[in-house]
Amino acid sequence: MAKFVLKRLLGVIPILLIVSVLVFFFIHLIPGDPARMVAGKEATLDEINMIRAELGLDKPLWEEYVIYMTKLFQGDLGTSLKTGQPVTEIILSRLMPTVWLTLFSMAWALIIGLIIGIISAVNRNKWPDYLSMLTAVSGISIPPFWLGLLLIQIFSVQLGWFPTGGTESWSSYVLPSITLGAGIMSMLARFTRASMLESLKQDYIRTGRAKGLKESTIIKDHAIKNSMIPVVTIAGLQFGFLLGGSVIVETVFSIPGLGRLLIDSISFRDYTVIQAELLLFAVQFILVNLLVDVLYGVLNPKIRLSDQS
Repeated sequence: MAKFVLKRLLGVIPILLIVSVLVFFFIHLIPGDPARMVAGKEATLDEINMIRAELGLDKPLWEEYVIYMTKLFQGDLGTSLKTGQPVTEIILSRLMPTVWLTLFSMAWALIIGLIIGIISAVNRNKWPDYLSMLTAVSGISIPPFWLGLLLIQIFSVQLGWFPTGGTESWSSYVLPSITLGAGIMSMLARFTRASMLESLKQDYIRTGRAKGLKESTIIKDHAIKNSMIPVVTIAGLQFGFLLGGSVIVETVFSIPGLGRLLIDSISFRDYTVIQAELLLFAVQFILVNLLVDVLYGVLNPKIRLSDQS
């Protein structure tokens, strides 16, 4: 197992280098001059050029990239052009609201999605199946921003059960996590159903029934476990998207997380913060995929053994 994980970790290194190159040069395609934003509207051309030199924006792109990567390997993500604070401090101060929102969203979406998918597959073409798939289609069809506003109107404004935004208590995350996780829950339910139906057609299920095993034992010990590999793939990919896809939800619910920070930074052309956030999102996405690969080996040892051969 250690060799399997080490091989996956080594494979991540070139991907991270490619991502760093793409992120760095993508940032410089954003319209606008950050030096002019820092200098202000009344600044002269000489003042703008002086600030550009101080920020290191007057150098060739390849040289800027080398300087950036040198600082990155030293743990220095740069300084915000807007506030003058270290980017690391800014990101750390905004990290936990996004992490909690993502974890809450993924937790309920995974649990409910699996339950709905399993119930739907076991009761194929019956009313629980139709009701489950109606719920799944509804969740994936409703735009997050509209769902968020609807939840605020009903549960915050009319009923007063939950706050309209912020991060003062755990209740502040209830409506945002429902908004963010609705689409994920629906997708997981559909994939779980499809994977379960495929497993229920296999010979080992028929063999178990022929031996007289209880249906609950067949479902729990055989069908569910063998259905989890494609579900784990989707869950891992969606978890990676959640951290970077919380921009709309954080804006609707006024959550001071990484999503809102990214929007504010793009508005100000704060290159260093934008660059650090995009790189962070890319790294966490790659690490989540690495975790999914490891879970493959845990769920199905054949995958681990074939990879080592």
